Amino acid sequence: MEAKKVPEVLLNSGHKMPMIGLGTSVTPLPPHQTLIQIFIDAFEAGYTHFDTASLYGTEEPLGIALAKALELGIVNSRHEAFITSKLWCNNAHHDLVLPALKTTLKKLGLDYLDLYLIHMPVRLKPEVDGVLEIRKEDLLPFDMKGTWEAMEECQRLGLARSIGVSNFGIKKLTHLLENATIPPAVNQVEMSPSWQQGKLREFCKQKRIYLAAWSPLGSYTKSWGTNSVMENPIINEIATSRHKSVPQVALKWILEQGAIPIVKSFNRERMRENLEIFEWELSQEESQKFSQIPQRRMFSGEIFVSENGPYKSLEEFWDAES
Repeated sequence: MEAKKVPEVLLNSGHKMPMIGLGTSVTPLPPHQTLIQIFIDAFEAGYTHFDTASLYGTEEPLGIALAKALELGIVNSRHEAFITSKLWCNNAHHDLVLPALKTTLKKLGLDYLDLYLIHMPVRLKPEVDGVLEIRKEDLLPFDMKGTWEAMEECQRLGLARSIGVSNFGIKKLTHLLENATIPPAVNQVEMSPSWQQGKLREFCKQKRIYLAAWSPLGSYTKSWGTNSVMENPIINEIATSRHKSVPQVALKWILEQGAIPIVKSFNRERMRENLEIFEWELSQEESQKFSQIPQRRMFSGEIFVSENGPYKSLEEFWDAES
């Protein structure tokens, strides 16, 4: 089966980004050889947009897979691939951003990233290991101005073609934009039919910032997540009537809200199925039914909240958005 070309959007940086990406975060982490083959399978299926991060431990196998895909002619040139990675919180210090990006590029075997994101609006002590077992005493006030200045330098040096953020709310984006010379091109956040991000979507649209949706199907890992999308009766009813899968309907809805879904399936058949969302549309009536779906954030952010830290409540961390 010949892979179909994924449509692209034009970012405010002037560069194009494919309208669907493959996420690479997985727990537990499989052996690198397993991941390399999975990513080659994804290139063969038609994915060109891959989302990794220093936190995930998947940068190196992704880089090897891209090199092999180029060698095999599955991908014709580096410019056909769109690679995103992210700055983890222990490197969210002005002087550590550029070295962190250079480490990421070395692991990927690349000269530049297509998109580099601040992973969280959080700063940790530099010596903290890059895992999610965070002690409250390791949380430091986030240096929005200094960190973003360093991100802008990464773009000016050509090491990142576009720069952006992840898990930022409206207040934090507003603060960033007040100090930015280069605006963020992308804000990657939790978004699914069961966490629709209506206010944030509208804000980002007004500011020409593309929203990318992580966990668009509401399930992050087998051990952590929710079935609120896959088992939702409204989505299932639409899927049945349209002869589509539940993931296809959910992903199509996200696309039609102007967001870029970052899917995560390592199954060959489902990888291909998730790409079959571009040549049909939901009706207005079907789209309106999504407003009836109960809303609940999946990732609480509790690990970044401390009574003595920079964020003393979840409302403060998430900019009181619901």
